[in-house]
Amino acid sequence: MYIMNTASSQRTIQHYAQNAEQFKQGTWDHDVEQNRRALLQALSGSAPYDLLDLGCGPGRDVLAFSQLGHRAVGLDGCAQFIAMGNSVSDAEFWHQDMLNLSIGLNRFDGVYANASLFHVPKEQLPEVLRRIFDALRENGVLFSSNPWGEDQEGWNGDRYVSLHSWESWQQYLSQAGFVLVDHYYRPSGLPRSQQPWLASVWRKPKPD
Repeated sequence: MYIMNTASSQRTIQHYAQNAEQFKQGTWDHDVEQNRRALLQALSGSAPYDLLDLGCGPGRDVLAFSQLGHRAVGLDGCAQFIAMGNSVSDAEFWHQDMLNLSIGLNRFDGVYANASLFHVPKEQLPEVLRRIFDALRENGVLFSSNPWGEDQEGWNGDRYVSLHSWESWQQYLSQAGFVLVDHYYRPSGLPRSQQPWLASVWRKPKPD
């Protein structure tokens, strides 16, 4: 098995573990319906879909997808978040470090990575994206939303962050084999300087 250096993620996960309840209270009511809808509208075939919430946190979006009738699985490296997810949903939750994913082949119709992939160091991002690509079925869709920047990387307190420009993010995803479906900045209706989040939707194409 390909094992990555997880030093950066261990400290980041510890930060979330120590602040799990505060994080849940601060994010549970965030309106991310636009993001969930962006993933679901890009999916082909008939619902219900098999969905992976990558970096699911306390389980907010797993619960939302499940209530819509989809087969959602949550994944997070923070054990406290996994316990929280299990307390609010009957869905399946996987306790995994995102830098050492074991998520199968052709397993999911969609992967929802809302505010999670920006914790992956640039050096390790290609391998993480490869595993996501492999886990998606043909025509499967990856949704991601990350704070954007000018390609800076490093520690923000006890969290490791990589803030990609749109140009560099496109390059990483294209090199992984994904095809762009759509992208937008959040919150909508504001000047770009007041839109810290870059959301993008990508498809795994049919093989040639």
